[in-house]
Amino acid sequence: MRAFWNLVYKDILVLTRDRGGLAMLFIMPMALVLIMTSLQDNTFKAINESGIKLILLNNDTDSLGNAIENEIKQSNFFRIYKDIDGIAPSEKEVKEAVAEGKYQIGIVIPGDATQRIRNRVKASVTGIFSGDTLHQPVNSDSVFIMLYLDPATKNSMRSTLQGSIREFADRVESRIVLNELTREINSRMMMPLPNLNKIKQETVFYKEQYVARGDRTVVPNSVQHNVPAWTLFAMFFIVIPFASAMIKEREDGSLSRLLTMPCSYSTILNSKILVYLAVCFIQYLLIMAMGVYLFPHVGLPSLEINGHFLSLSVVAMAAAIAAVGYGIAIGTMTKTHQQAAIFASISVVILAAIGGIWVPVFIMPPIFRQISHISPLNWGLNGFYDILVRNAGLANVLQYVLWLILFAAVCIIAALIYQKLRKDYI
Repeated sequence: MRAFWNLVYKDILVLTRDRGGLAMLFIMPMALVLIMTSLQDNTFKAINESGIKLILLNNDTDSLGNAIENEIKQSNFFRIYKDIDGIAPSEKEVKEAVAEGKYQIGIVIPGDATQRIRNRVKASVTGIFSGDTLHQPVNSDSVFIMLYLDPATKNSMRSTLQGSIREFADRVESRIVLNELTREINSRMMMPLPNLNKIKQETVFYKEQYVARGDRTVVPNSVQHNVPAWTLFAMFFIVIPFASAMIKEREDGSLSRLLTMPCSYSTILNSKILVYLAVCFIQYLLIMAMGVYLFPHVGLPSLEINGHFLSLSVVAMAAAIAAVGYGIAIGTMTKTHQQAAIFASISVVILAAIGGIWVPVFIMPPIFRQISHISPLNWGLNGFYDILVRNAGLANVLQYVLWLILFAAVCIIAALIYQKLRKDYI
């Protein structure tokens, strides 16, 4: 046991002597989390807090045009402009402004749009009451609202906007239909009817709410993604110094001298595992503390742990074990520092990319959504998500913990087998 703690002390000395590298292990991940969270939080606000620039040309000053304009304003989803450089634009100028990227969306409501709807409805109602079923409104009364879209505008935004405008138009058209029905009925009856628009038309509404276990309401934000995501990314980048330390011991003969002591190769590995697990866990604690205490002071949402610190720590420790196990495999199977650094960095970046660290898994192509399940970073991220967003307990994320530990075990066993085969070969 004394030999083990001496090895631990030796690994701590090796790690702390490289003060620049040690600082990078802690400061760089924290800076990365802060920068990425700030960028994504601003993007989140730009999309949800009147960030989409919209140029509106309302040539119809009647019911339809006014209703659409009011509904767009009340949505609080757009920054609405009705002039360009202080001058009311023409339809051509609206189109050109969107094409140049000055606005993401341009809406042109044609003049007399409401009157065209009235004419169309009146013709239909008149035809019904006169018994002329062949009477149909002419196509010239159709109303076309033009939407000019920047090619960079997402399809989901376009579909949402089209649906909203269609809803506004249908609502106005239904009011006009009831007005015309009231007028025609009253012109044919002795006792006039009140306006049918007084009938409450909207009786079905919907509410939306983010839900989680235990009837807890959750509103996702950029912090809940970036803190766990980049914590995992930082943990797995520990494989580079870990593998380098192993290769350095082989190259300078330290490993051979250590093996002459009364300790096994597994004991030497265990000392390194303990030291680098501590480094990973300190990374986790620092980034979590930054999310809870620092972010609110720099204008970012606070990370809400809600009493789940123990569950989060278990997932973090499992991820740290997986990262260290991966480092052992790379350090054992590579021969030079260059091989270890290049393979470790590229493989971690690939695992992070397919694991949902940069791009959420649900928007990936189907084949990559399937591939994402092989990434240990995806397992850790899902565990963090379930706890932070879905109010899950430790029992609910135990599968991810087991997968991470199994991954580490496979890596370590593969490294030990490779080490034995190489030793026997030599």
